Amino acid sequence: MKQPTHTAPPAGAFDPTRCPLCGGDNRCAMEIEHATGMPQPPCWCVAATFSPELMARLPAESAGKACICPNCVACFAAEAQAHAAGDQ
Repeated sequence: MKQPTHTAPPAGAFDPTRCPLCGGDNRCAMEIEHATGMPQPPCWCVAATFSPELMARLPAESAGKACICPNCVACFAAEAQAHAAGDQ
């Protein structure tokens, strides 16, 4: 799995279209609809799983305000799976 290559935004600053963990495009359908005025299909995150451990990585100021990107979700899931496999 490709690790995120973006830099997280500075503390205290957030953009609801950017991932608060890596600074990459979070592809949030709600933000795209808000910016364009064009209806969007359901967001990719509807089918995603966000573990409490992943959510704990969010900067407090962005919690509930900016979505994690699909790449960070996938990378965290792969990390967790590799860690679990190593524990066996």
